[in-house]
Amino acid sequence: MTQRLQGKRALITGSSRGIGRATALAMAEEGADIAIHYHRQADLAHQVADEIRQMGRDVLVVAANLEDLTDVDRMFDQIQERWNALDIFMANAAATAFKPLSEVKPYHVERTYRLIVQSLIHSVQRAVPLMGERGGRILTMSGHGTPYTIPLYATIGSAKGAVETITRYLAYELGPKQITCNTIAPGVVETDSARFYMGERYPQFEQAVSRETPLGRLGTPKDVADVALFLASDAARFITGQIIRVDGGLTITSGPFEVTKGLMTEA
Repeated sequence: MTQRLQGKRALITGSSRGIGRATALAMAEEGADIAIHYHRQADLAHQVADEIRQMGRDVLVVAANLEDLTDVDRMFDQIQERWNALDIFMANAAATAFKPLSEVKPYHVERTYRLIVQSLIHSVQRAVPLMGERGGRILTMSGHGTPYTIPLYATIGSAKGAVETITRYLAYELGPKQITCNTIAPGVVETDSARFYMGERYPQFEQAVSRETPLGRLGTPKDVADVALFLASDAARFITGQIIRVDGGLTITSGPFEVTKGLMTEA
């Protein structure tokens, strides 16, 4: 390993599984100490922590309901007590109710925005003082449902749109502190969340998306984690306020019009 993050300390929300887990492991492999955040799945969080300890890194496992700012404060209090420093903050955790807007209830919207938008702003307010004069890296997560429409995805898609805008403003405001802020926007990634979203239709969904993706497959958590690792490293020191799409080229295709490609070629 190149140890690109040697001596760095990172907090990754939602890091007990999926993209968050892959990112925690990737950053630990490159030398970072990691704070693993989870809400309900303590066993999975501690499994990730054990893997990281085996690499010789320091690990802090923190439980927090990110909808509750008191819990968010408690999470950062633990980090401050343990390290009194933070170099990388990655806001990865997300959840929502997959419903059309005509059926969402006020509490669906409130909970989604508290978890994704409000917790991001409050977490940054707590993370920045821990970064100090050294500067740091703030990474946020968006997705395919922001530039494009996806069935039953409007609530979380709009929240992720807010995250993209907030990240640009953070990049502007925190630039003088040498803190870079970027958004990672994955396409369709092989995760438990994707399987939950599609249910029994997941195999057909995977085939359809792979067919429309120039690189011919769904993304993996490691595909996204490697980009997060780059953005957290010194190699990305002059990149800020950007949305980095990690989608195998899915967003450059013409979507449903792809089915007419053969007919158009023959004509």
